[in-house]
Amino acid sequence: MDMTYLPWHQPDSRANRPCVGDERITLTYGEFGTRVDGAAEQFADHGVGPGSVVAVMLTNRVELLVCLAAAWRVGAAVTPINPVFTASEAEYQISDADARLVVRASPEAPDGGRRSLLVDDLRRAPIRHLAPPVTTAGDLALLVYTSGSTGRPKGVELDHGNIAAMAGSMVEALRLTADDHCLLVLPLFHVNAICVSYLATMIAGGRLTVLARFQPVDFLRAIERHRPTFFSAVPTIYAHLVSLPAEVSADTSSVRFAICGAAPASRELLRATEERFGFPLVEGYGLTEGTCASTANPVDGPRRFGTVGVALPGQVVAIMGGDGALLPAGERGEVVIKGPNVMRGYRRRPEETADALGDGWLHTGDVGILDEDGYLRLVDRIKDIVIRGGENVYPKEIEAVLHGHPGVLEAAVVGAPHAVYGEVPVAYVALHPERTATEDELRGVCTAHLTKIKIPVSITIVGALPKNPVGKIDKPALRAQLVADPAPQGV
Repeated sequence: MDMTYLPWHQPDSRANRPCVGDERITLTYGEFGTRVDGAAEQFADHGVGPGSVVAVMLTNRVELLVCLAAAWRVGAAVTPINPVFTASEAEYQISDADARLVVRASPEAPDGGRRSLLVDDLRRAPIRHLAPPVTTAGDLALLVYTSGSTGRPKGVELDHGNIAAMAGSMVEALRLTADDHCLLVLPLFHVNAICVSYLATMIAGGRLTVLARFQPVDFLRAIERHRPTFFSAVPTIYAHLVSLPAEVSADTSSVRFAICGAAPASRELLRATEERFGFPLVEGYGLTEGTCASTANPVDGPRRFGTVGVALPGQVVAIMGGDGALLPAGERGEVVIKGPNVMRGYRRRPEETADALGDGWLHTGDVGILDEDGYLRLVDRIKDIVIRGGENVYPKEIEAVLHGHPGVLEAAVVGAPHAVYGEVPVAYVALHPERTATEDELRGVCTAHLTKIKIPVSITIVGALPKNPVGKIDKPALRAQLVADPAPQGV
């Protein structure tokens, strides 16, 4: 198993080569390794060791990468937390992960009552001899939380074997070398940024530049300044870029290719991006449970618009019918995946783990068709999710918060089409006949407990929610209603 993303597995010949940087600092491979050893020693002083979990709640910056590798250096795992989470969201993740230590940006950031370190206090070099690393492929590496379909986020357990397989697969598929330079713009609390941008680049011996946030014009200027050879982004980012005024131009000639994933992209968006900026756009598909990616259109081979490409090296992607039998090319069914990249399971959720992995396949909940050449076309979703700008938003989580208001009898959240974000969540609420609530009150409840992207763009109070013949809330009817009365677009 190739684990050369770990500083202590790096060849000595890389020591003086540029490794990682952001807008403040650039480190060579050797300097990065020294910082990792210093932070690892500090983590150990706080009781972190094999089997521990370190929670890291930071915006994109070099120190976040240092924390990942430092935890792995002492045999611990990392749970990265969205830095814009509310206190209740962050504290739930810290508690569920049973974090031994929390690394945060400021004293005001939540720590869940656990021991914590401020990022500016991280040790930059070891002060004594550090024991040799003991990290193995079977050790838990990442605990990544996805919005829960049952109302609470669930932790996806990924070991070093999973992430090494994923990163190695991307190196092979994307043909990465030591000459490649990745511009990382996606948030580092997702496996896409961790595995595709960070770890794959490290295995290849390349260079990584981290951007704190995305802003369209600034992003183009960063490409001109840093001259990256590739980057990974979501459809919303490309939509912002192609929507820039025609007079906004940039030299993007250094970019060998770019990746588009996390949400469906239209053929028009893919073509418009390629025509305007001149680099090929490679669309892919995957889940956190599969350590990020399972298919991609080839960088140097036929790219078929309307598909998400072929299975990545080391993985098997198939279509399964309702009876559990694999279907031939051209038949529609559930997309299922096998490979060393597939997660261990969900943390402390044996039933949900069995549902997802019980027959030896990872069940994606997506409906697709494979053609004769193995290209996958996604046609539907089984799971009740809203994909807003590449972020999975589970209606059940929002509905659970709305049900926390005593005036709410029933709540239903569905995805409404949006020109920039693809989909946005909208809510419909029926009130208890003897109680009251206003839209502003319900929005306040959501704001107190949910990240901004999960807050419904509209909350409509109705007399009753539509029901299907078996008495369940009829979400297709609500979606049909949105066709006649679209959601607000200026969110």
